[in-house]
Amino acid sequence: STRPDSNPSRASCMADCRPGVEITYTALYTLLKNHFGYESFRPLQQEIITHVLSGHDCFVLMPTGGGKSLCYQLPALMMKGITLVISPLIALMKDQVDALQANGIQAAFINSSLSSEESAAVYRNLRRGGIKILYLAPERLALFGFRDILKTLPLGLIAIDEAHCISEWGHDFRPDYRKLKTLRSEFPRVPVIALTATATQRVRLDI
Repeated sequence: STRPDSNPSRASCMADCRPGVEITYTALYTLLKNHFGYESFRPLQQEIITHVLSGHDCFVLMPTGGGKSLCYQLPALMMKGITLVISPLIALMKDQVDALQANGIQAAFINSSLSSEESAAVYRNLRRGGIKILYLAPERLALFGFRDILKTLPLGLIAIDEAHCISEWGHDFRPDYRKLKTLRSEFPRVPVIALTATATQRVRLDI
């Protein structure tokens, strides 16, 4: 069914650009229909998606219910390699992964809810190219050796969901959010998209 228009959305895109993906609008709408069940995009979704696919960084401020997740999930299907999603909550990761898998998309998460055997199975699947979207908490990136594992994987996109946590939690409650900035230097050719529904001007500048 066609999605109704949402509230007006805003997105600001940075000037950095990496090698992008050739965009065909037929492919965009085919993926939108086949994997997400929609006939059309909500306001600004298509502009954000094509900007990301062109290799640009992007900051997305969009109301709750405006369709932020699609702005990185659909590009993940068109880009080579793995999309890494930084997410703050285990329950949110599970909900997202369950929904993606139900839509026929290869997605997984690694967090403390998994046993060591389950985590090992995810790593094996990553190495053989069986996962397109991987969800992690920022604390996982801080674990010894995990960045080295990431460097062996073909990253195509880095998405920071609920990006206001960088500012609201990163200064004291969850300091590993502040360390996400090192991803920019470690993976300089991988575009980054940061998404949130709640951000004052100060929080936007902080992100």
